[in-house]
Amino acid sequence: MMETGLAVLWGGGLVTLCLLCWGLNLIALPGNWFGVAAVAIYAAWGPAEGLVALGWQTAAVCFGCAVMGEIFEFLAGAVGAQRAGASRRATLYALLGSIIGAVAGGIIGVPIPILGSIIAALVFGALGATAGAMYGEWTNGKSWRESWTVGHAAFWGRIVGTIGKLGCGGAQIVVVIVGVLRP
Repeated sequence: MMETGLAVLWGGGLVTLCLLCWGLNLIALPGNWFGVAAVAIYAAWGPAEGLVALGWQTAAVCFGCAVMGEIFEFLAGAVGAQRAGASRRATLYALLGSIIGAVAGGIIGVPIPILGSIIAALVFGALGATAGAMYGEWTNGKSWRESWTVGHAAFWGRIVGTIGKLGCGGAQIVVVIVGVLRP
């Protein structure tokens, strides 16, 4: 009985840690990569056999999911910004604004348990990307209309990129759960 309880603790702890890492994607942190690191550490130093043992194959699949998430996020942001004619400065400010906005949104959304923080972090992150991109273009001498076009593209690029990255992180979690629960 003690062995089963310890196995549940190990496996449940890993799944919980991966869920927390997944949530970091909402505030523009590399949550999927933290999840990959957790799975790799677990594969190296966790149970080598038994109910909740994970192999390097699971870590490799999680790594692939993280790579796909990054590609998706990068392409969504880059394509949107490129179509709108964003400068490098606007792209940098959009990234900074996205991080600041997502953190602020996560805090503001706290009164509504879980869902409030998730939605607020996503929306405020996108608004921060908009503000940052617009500021970057405006300080580059672009007109308000041109700045707005780039900001609008940054908003939707952030939304689509984050949703795609969250999907890839969700796939990581499913892989870990299946790996932990397999007989």
